[in-house]
Amino acid sequence: MKAWQVSEWCEPEGLHWNEVAVPEPAAGQVRIRTHAAALNFFDILQVQGKYQVKPPFPFTPGAEVSGVIDAVGPEVNAFQVGDRVLAMPQLGAFAEQVIADVGRTFPIPATMPFEQAAAFPIVYQTSWCALVTRCTVLAGETLLVHAGASGVGMSAIQIGKALGAKVIATAGSQEKLDFSLEVGADHAVNYSDASWVDRVKELTDGRGVDIVYDPVGGDIFDQSNKVIAPSGRHLVIGFASGRIPALAANRALLKNMSLVGVFWGGWAAANPTYMQETHELLMNWYRAGWINPRVKSTYPLAELPRAMRDLANRKILGKTVVVKGL
Repeated sequence: MKAWQVSEWCEPEGLHWNEVAVPEPAAGQVRIRTHAAALNFFDILQVQGKYQVKPPFPFTPGAEVSGVIDAVGPEVNAFQVGDRVLAMPQLGAFAEQVIADVGRTFPIPATMPFEQAAAFPIVYQTSWCALVTRCTVLAGETLLVHAGASGVGMSAIQIGKALGAKVIATAGSQEKLDFSLEVGADHAVNYSDASWVDRVKELTDGRGVDIVYDPVGGDIFDQSNKVIAPSGRHLVIGFASGRIPALAANRALLKNMSLVGVFWGGWAAANPTYMQETHELLMNWYRAGWINPRVKSTYPLAELPRAMRDLANRKILGKTVVVKGL
């Protein structure tokens, strides 16, 4: 089979499309014939050697995949050959076949396209953890979602709306603002314009927002604390800006605000049934039409470096997947 491999820290263009041995599933594992694999920004960091997890060389990156099971290992009773699934292997998705643990593999509806399935698990699980588990969004509250046109932004907008919130999304271009509205935001504000803080205050009649969903950090974090309402919650999702900010404690005191960390991977690791339970709930919401992953860019698996470069250059709306045989 063919697989993309990292043999040294490099840019996406330094990946190698190699012929490798077909892997065999061990006990508690399945092998999936890849139909689609989704990209995440941390895939690029991992290839560059800038991610906190540094696998030994050579390794195949990729953490979201969908396809059909073509082999099962010993002690596997939940799946059989031919099942349509999505999975979150911690590595290996950018290959023609991939091994995944049963605990990180989940069935998908017959009507769910493989491209959507691959784009689904990490971002929707992350936003569920943020908006349901770590911070309960109440109907009628106002939710500010930064980077609304990103994968996590898209999922937060849709989950927030399903929970009954008024959603204000931010993004950095008209195309991304339009996409944020397309996936369900009530309002979209350009955060590259210095007046965005005033615009959010205007949209909330001066009160501010109840919840900030922040995968950006940096200056956006600092400015968000100017628009958070009394007793508001600021959810720390990540630091796409590259700068990890700090909060003056007196600001939290004066506003009675809460700073809430959202590390979905750590939460799931500490609660072994969490991913399965969350997946089932999210699938129910998907079937009901309340959430709907948007895959705006699809590339052949053999063109993964080009897809990664476009993601690195912020050219992507929603989620991007690579597809075998496109």
